[in-house]
Amino acid sequence: MNDPSANVFPSPAPDSPPGSAGERLDSWKAIAAYLSRGTRTVQRWERMEGLPVHRLRHDQGSNVFAYKKELDSWWASRQSDLGAESPAEDSGASIAVLPFSDLSQEKDQDYFCEGIAEEILNALSRVPGLRVSSRAASFRQRRAGLDSRELGRRLGVGTLLDGSVRKAGNQLRITAQLVNAENGFQIWSQRFDREMSGIFAIQEEIARHIVEAFESALGPQAREALGRAPTKNVRAYDYYLRGRRFFYQFGPQDMEFARQLFQQAIQADPDYVLAHAGLADCYSYRYLYSGRREEDLRKAEAASRRAVELDPNSAQARTSHGAVLSAFARNDEAEAAFEAALRLDPNLFEANYFFARHCFASGQQEKALRLYEHAMRVRPEDYQAPLLMAQSYDDLGRGEEGAAARRRGVENAEEHLRLNPDDVRAVYMAANGLAALGEHERSRQWADRALAMRPNDAMLLYNLGCIYAMLGLTGEALDCLEKAAGLGLMQKAWLERDSNLDSLRAHARFQTLLNSMVAL
Repeated sequence: MNDPSANVFPSPAPDSPPGSAGERLDSWKAIAAYLSRGTRTVQRWERMEGLPVHRLRHDQGSNVFAYKKELDSWWASRQSDLGAESPAEDSGASIAVLPFSDLSQEKDQDYFCEGIAEEILNALSRVPGLRVSSRAASFRQRRAGLDSRELGRRLGVGTLLDGSVRKAGNQLRITAQLVNAENGFQIWSQRFDREMSGIFAIQEEIARHIVEAFESALGPQAREALGRAPTKNVRAYDYYLRGRRFFYQFGPQDMEFARQLFQQAIQADPDYVLAHAGLADCYSYRYLYSGRREEDLRKAEAASRRAVELDPNSAQARTSHGAVLSAFARNDEAEAAFEAALRLDPNLFEANYFFARHCFASGQQEKALRLYEHAMRVRPEDYQAPLLMAQSYDDLGRGEEGAAARRRGVENAEEHLRLNPDDVRAVYMAANGLAALGEHERSRQWADRALAMRPNDAMLLYNLGCIYAMLGLTGEALDCLEKAAGLGLMQKAWLERDSNLDSLRAHARFQTLLNSMVAL
């Protein structure tokens, strides 16, 4: 029988009034003691479960700290899932897959190296009982240049997969090694000299070796969960990897590059499910944010239906189809598609994130909040989910939780921008969070920076309209919203429900703009 006291969260000391120094915890040790857990457990909760921990950055690095009131609120929402955990839960089968190093002479294969690591990570994520660090967390920590012990500690895993790629023409040399993060000793290593056509066999073999290394903990059935490569065509795979890299930059030109690359992937392999889903995503984006052309929506639906026909059990295909149905305002069908995706893969970030956006636009705030929360747990380093969920918290009257989510989102955006300084979406979303937190001068600086980077991006202009509205800059806000609409962003539901725009609602220009939009 479990000890009931294990589920009791310690309350703040009665002699520590809100706002006093006693309300702030200034180290991992203090945070762990307050939560009655081990340090590794709370560090994992920060990475995987959204534990509200902040960082004070300085020349020598950073110090962590947390506020008791934020921890109390977080615990209240997580207790049923995490209350029975103990420090022992940090042990067992766990791994981080690091991006492979590019040893090619031209040094132009970063996307390919990351793609190899991601395919192995995706395969391992399907293995029951194996805890796999998220892609972004592993890749970000890898770039910090830390040794294996520190990497394992920060990522909360016992093993690391590392490797390198040397590509010359059609020839590949891939090395891979599985390392014990506690002591740095190799568990397994191998070198593969193959032609490019053998890349999928290499990925499958590496994943199989890893599962075999954990077989005593996972059982022999774990190998059956690895699944198959989504394509056997190397050119299609290469096009797809390049396309996804452009897609996630969310800019008009980037989206067009992504569309062309997904199309080339399909030409190379007409049955490549993920390429069809990617193509659907591009057309959906163009329809929603670049002109409301019916042709784009028809193409999005055709591509998403083809992806589902090719593999009804692909969570990514179901998610893309749900996004298309949402653009059609076929809300019941869209929700059914998103729910199907989550049944197939509850931890697919895109399924949670895009379903949450759909729910927000259709007025389902509570459901949107739950989905954003899960998206953040799946990908704790993401800046979008916490910044968007903060608004849902505010709209539901949960301001303290909203402020905590915003601080986390801004911190994640700042960390992301250190490695990706040209990501304009991170800039304007952080500017939004800063405006809501009352940091108006800094918010305006970030908003101006975003506008200088991409002045004719409809989605950026819509978000700047929100930021300027919160800053009390009514004229600038309306200018941005009108320009966004002129460039094709005509989502009436968002303008109707976006509380960032509340200060504009009585203005005649806002009403005129709203009346000009279709009811989608």
